[in-house]
Amino acid sequence: MDARSNGITTIDTGFGDRPRFCAAYLVVHDGRAAFIDCGSNDSVPRMLAALEAQGLARDAVDWLILTHVHLDHAGGAGALMRELPNARLVVHPRGAPHMVDPSKLVAGATAVYGEDEFARSYGTLLPVPRERVVEAADGHVVDLTGRPLLCADTPGHARHHIAVWDAASRSWFSGDIFGLSYREFDTAQGAFVVPTTSPVQFDPDEMRASIRRMLAVDPAAVYLTHYGRVDEVQRLGADLLEQVDAMVALARECDGDAARHARLVAALAALYVERARRHGVADAQACVPQLLAIDIELNAQGLEVWLDRQRIRSS
Repeated sequence: MDARSNGITTIDTGFGDRPRFCAAYLVVHDGRAAFIDCGSNDSVPRMLAALEAQGLARDAVDWLILTHVHLDHAGGAGALMRELPNARLVVHPRGAPHMVDPSKLVAGATAVYGEDEFARSYGTLLPVPRERVVEAADGHVVDLTGRPLLCADTPGHARHHIAVWDAASRSWFSGDIFGLSYREFDTAQGAFVVPTTSPVQFDPDEMRASIRRMLAVDPAAVYLTHYGRVDEVQRLGADLLEQVDAMVALARECDGDAARHARLVAALAALYVERARRHGVADAQACVPQLLAIDIELNAQGLEVWLDRQRIRSS
């Protein structure tokens, strides 16, 4: 573990069978440990292997902190908690009921993916005993043997989202609120970042406010779920704010079109291709639509749900 790591290990959860796509984190301090996010059931062996690589037993883990309960972040929580006898699970109050009884998560995801794909990707979601669940309202501090991990309510991607501030490393563990940045897009200019909505709960005003809140403490780094540590946080934050504005403008331009979804998908792809090209990404025209295909689709869905919700509110 190098000096810059501050006791933080990035774990590739292997989700989606794509390397460096989905990360969880292990934070070690004075011989005790916390996991932040955990991937799916299939990720559990990787989580335990990362712990073993640090020379720690499973009973050294005090905390599993979930940034939110979307299944690429939290689907394996119940299975992992069964392997960690001393750990408690920390989650936003809105997410806590879904960890105790995951039936609604299962029903929602099955409706989206179908039974076969859900079973392949997520398996059986195991509940977490209620007495092992800690609800983290805004400002809740997790004490890792004297190392405070502050939970900040950061909606915008989801209403049950927290980001975790680690003062020791002056870093955020951002879940999905600080966008995604795949290492394939790194250039001499640094990391390339894209906002990530969600098909149900995206709110651009809340996302902007959450990003600004994170930037206000002048972090040294952000640890993204998709994927890994990024520096130059102020530049990336400004990029995210600019893109949220651009995405909202595109969504409004496409609204009312009979082919709204297809038009919005194409417009988002063009936006990200042009920004990647200016960032120096080689062959952006080909690689951006390929590597961001799922993200572009989800971003379009999130914007459309937001548009429809705005229309209902104004009627």
